[in-house]
Amino acid sequence: MATMSQTWTIFTVVTGLAVQLCIGEKYPEKSCAIWSSRGPVVQRGTSFTVYCTFNCKCKGSMYSDHPPTLQSHNIFNSTTIYLNVANITKNRTYSCRCKCPSALDPCGLDISAGYLPERPTNISCIYKVKDNESGVLSCTWNRGRDTFLTDSTKLCVRTVSKSHERKECNVSSRGTDFPSASFTVTSSVQLISVWVLAQNPLGSQVSIPINYTLSDIAMPSTPALGQPECSSRECIVKVELPVKAQHLEIQYRTDAQTWTSSPDSGVQMSSVQVRFISSLEPYMLYHFRARCKFSSGLWSQWSANILSWTQEEAPAKELDVWYAELASDSKSQRVYWKELNNATARGKIIEYNVSVYSQNSGLVFVNPEPISADARDYPVPFCTDCEVTVWARNSKGLSPPARIKTHHTKAKSMQFEPPQDMQVTADNHSVTISWRKHDTAPLHSAYVLEWYPEGHKLEELRWVRLGRKNNHAVVTDIKPFECYEGAVYVLNNESSVSRTRFTGVSTLESAPEDGPSVQEPVVEGNKVQVTWTEIPRGQRGGCVTKYTIYLENESGQQKAHPIPASERMHTIKDLSPASYSLWMTASTAKGEGPACQKVKVFIQQTQLSPLLVCAVAAPIVLFLVCVSQSSALKQRLWVYFQCVMLDDVPDPANSKWAQQCTQEKGKMNLQLPQSNSSVTEEEEEPILVDVEELPKQSSDTITLTLSPQTSRSPELEPATLAYPLTTYIKSFSHDSESSDHTQTSLDTNTTFGYISSHGPENMDEEYQEEEEEEEEEFVEMLDFFPSHNVFIEPLEFGGKLTLNAVKIDCSDIFQNS
Repeated sequence: MATMSQTWTIFTVVTGLAVQLCIGEKYPEKSCAIWSSRGPVVQRGTSFTVYCTFNCKCKGSMYSDHPPTLQSHNIFNSTTIYLNVANITKNRTYSCRCKCPSALDPCGLDISAGYLPERPTNISCIYKVKDNESGVLSCTWNRGRDTFLTDSTKLCVRTVSKSHERKECNVSSRGTDFPSASFTVTSSVQLISVWVLAQNPLGSQVSIPINYTLSDIAMPSTPALGQPECSSRECIVKVELPVKAQHLEIQYRTDAQTWTSSPDSGVQMSSVQVRFISSLEPYMLYHFRARCKFSSGLWSQWSANILSWTQEEAPAKELDVWYAELASDSKSQRVYWKELNNATARGKIIEYNVSVYSQNSGLVFVNPEPISADARDYPVPFCTDCEVTVWARNSKGLSPPARIKTHHTKAKSMQFEPPQDMQVTADNHSVTISWRKHDTAPLHSAYVLEWYPEGHKLEELRWVRLGRKNNHAVVTDIKPFECYEGAVYVLNNESSVSRTRFTGVSTLESAPEDGPSVQEPVVEGNKVQVTWTEIPRGQRGGCVTKYTIYLENESGQQKAHPIPASERMHTIKDLSPASYSLWMTASTAKGEGPACQKVKVFIQQTQLSPLLVCAVAAPIVLFLVCVSQSSALKQRLWVYFQCVMLDDVPDPANSKWAQQCTQEKGKMNLQLPQSNSSVTEEEEEPILVDVEELPKQSSDTITLTLSPQTSRSPELEPATLAYPLTTYIKSFSHDSESSDHTQTSLDTNTTFGYISSHGPENMDEEYQEEEEEEEEEFVEMLDFFPSHNVFIEPLEFGGKLTLNAVKIDCSDIFQNS
């Protein structure tokens, strides 16, 4: 056996050399000849040998693939080398090179690796009848696995008719897993036999023949549909048949439905068939299609879809109506309704109508203008126990009325508790709300679940109605990272209602993306009022649980003030005077968001308001200006000021005058200095004056007799004066407490000045005239003094009085007033 294999190898080499020598003589430009022991096409997984024979004496080498890779070859003889290839799995390229004296090109060989074709299977043929005389036979089959080689397949047909038999083969299309081929066959053919031949360079395969009766695979051509003519419940469809068929099927559906077949009533003799499609819905867009069939054989392909609308009818169902309560002081409420679907609307809604009816007042309100078909809510006047009715209108009429009471009352006979034990569970995509049912709830009661984004009830209110037996609802119309609130209502024939609210519901949550917008803080004393606006909805990250105000002083000390999420203003009290930095953050269940922009706050020392200071200082300044213009008024005020300042006045009991008075009862000695015309700087010996206390003439007057021991004028006579009864004694001391010169006076109704040593009769006349003018000028300003005031009583003296100190009792001033 080994001898035979070696002999075969030598034979192959010799044959190859002979062939290549012939080629070399024909193409001397090549430097070598290359060939394979299995030829250029081999089956994948096989082994073979590649030989190279050079045309010149040189040292040759072998390469494979691109770019060329040097291979380890074997030497067969002086001019031939070879390379053993084992288990080839893909197409390969081999080449040989050597350095010849003359410049010659290297030689190369492409090896294609593939598989033998598989036997074709699943042959299927259809006879498409074009007219009554002929048709087209079309067959397809499965060619099997890919051979990685260039294959060719042929469909062969043997037809048998009444008169003759014919065989015919046709090349099929290439490049597909299910190739096909077609033949024209006359209507006289009754039987056919088909088979497929597949081949490539490695070999060929033939399928098993398939026999058909032509009528069993006959298929009519596709029918053509005309545009249907529709009413609200029925459509008339016209179908044109290219060939006479015995069966016709028409199907219809809406966009959301599956196909429905109309009953087959048989085909008429005419090529145009008319069918009536009934049991349709008003104002629906229907799709129609048709197909036909002979008495035997296959159904034709479906025709193209034809679309048509059915006509409108008045809406079949009332609207789903709900309402939203506005502020308690509002004079209106808002009624909402849901859009009718096509099945219940039965047409295109063109407008809505709203009316309000009161049992006491009758018709209260009707919308003045038609409400747009795009509207889903409308404001109505607030009315206690009023009924709101809403209609939808299309081109054919109004919907049934939908009624709801805008303000519900709780009658004693119908009052019941709101939903109890409410639980809200949220996941990433939905929210489940559950509650405990009331076993004693009325039979006609129902639940209404409403929800809306926090703070946007009027704009984005959603609701769903549930039956009496329901105790939970799953809400999927929830946006992620949005905070929702809502309520579950219990209704009894729309006449009584109770509810349980829920807040702070969100599906997906995150920390806020931004901080609240802080307005300019308002500083009042040691308080700061902070006002802010909400974070935009898209940046909240869910439900805000709280706000936090941070205050940082100049030394870096921080203090946080947590604020409930419902507030938009906060006042921080009892702040020390300093400069502060203020900022805010918002928090959700997932954490605290970033801080807003910092603002500066300055707390200053508390100061009187400039307006208050001006209001207090203006009257004082005005009064002082008036006082400065009158010397007499200044003297009187000075006396009054001395009267008030009691602590600065010494006790008169300690004076020499008082001591002498106690020794000589009923008499007072007044020492007056001697002077001719005026008081000198040095006082001489005091002049003694005897003062006698006369018996009381009345309860209001005292007569005093002043008897000077030494008179400066011979004309002076003892004077007797009558004054109102008072205990007031005013001291004018020109000396210290040790001085023996004193002056005394009693009550006087005139403005008091310093007493001249010459007595009252020697007073300067000019001074008296000036004093009288000033008294008339400021008489109104002195109305606050008592009627019997010591400052406005006349006072007369006959000499200069000297006292070390006189104690003043001003109580009678206020008593007299």
